[in-house]
Amino acid sequence: MKRPLVFVAAALGLLSAAMFIPVRPDAAQSTPSATATPMSLDEHSADKPARPLNVLFIHHSCGGQLLAAEGAEKGANCIYDSHPSGGSLRDKLTAQGYTIHEASYGSDIGEDTDMFDWVGKFGTKMDKILSLKKQDELLPAGEKNQIVVFKSCFPNNQFVGEGAVPGDAAGPQLTVENAKASLNALLPLFEKQPNTLFVYVTAPPVAPKPEPLRLYRVLARLLKGRSEPEWTAKQASWARSFNSWVVSTDGWLKGYEKKNVVVFDYYDVLTGHGKSNLSVYATGNDDDSHPSAEGNSLAADAFVPFINRAARRSGLIPGPTAAN
Repeated sequence: MKRPLVFVAAALGLLSAAMFIPVRPDAAQSTPSATATPMSLDEHSADKPARPLNVLFIHHSCGGQLLAAEGAEKGANCIYDSHPSGGSLRDKLTAQGYTIHEASYGSDIGEDTDMFDWVGKFGTKMDKILSLKKQDELLPAGEKNQIVVFKSCFPNNQFVGEGAVPGDAAGPQLTVENAKASLNALLPLFEKQPNTLFVYVTAPPVAPKPEPLRLYRVLARLLKGRSEPEWTAKQASWARSFNSWVVSTDGWLKGYEKKNVVVFDYYDVLTGHGKSNLSVYATGNDDDSHPSAEGNSLAADAFVPFINRAARRSGLIPGPTAAN
């Protein structure tokens, strides 16, 4: 009688331990399964603008940290003066002559920044977006934002499947095809604003360590016949496929004739430009996909010449071209 009891006790001990052991999904650190040739802006100069430009960032936590200076956390509603993971993008853009405006949690424009929120937001609130200074405060009459930067957070790379063509712009399931349909639905709205540059910032990647497996998660995955590393790797592959389509010359902007929409590939910077389909610049804490200060600093350094070139391409500021 003692042996069965010992066996049961040992099994319960192993299951209890499994409730708290985080799985390191090394399989998810695979070589990207989809690559892309992004739009090149190299023919345009990266020099600072000759005149001031108003820029509105619509973001939540990752965007706020990217903009913030590195330091102790200071700010509210994810609009930070400083943050331990700060990338100092606000300071770097201000030095270039840009005036930075922000909308985040707690404001009409800043709330709801997931993939399927953008069509409704830009479709019904465009005038307010172009006139926004900070949160719900508007710019003085007659003053506008010449550049609008918008991004979603890392949960928007947690795809549940590829989905079916042509996708549904309203979701609600986060499939690759639904996300493509949602971005496609934005283009007619942006086309009506030829004097505004819209910058879509790809959502940051998910960190390579999933949440610690609790007992119910262990059992659920066993019953479904899949392991956490395999599932994370599959989601990461879908994320790479979608973001590659967004930036590809044969993807989202193929056939869009105006020059007022560009993509900054935050996702690719934070995956080490192809080292992984997941973040290589996570904060280092288990289950935290927020980018580190190092990752945000690299992204900020890349964003400055990118936005200067994009502004010239759009006609917001005159040349010179890079060749001059």
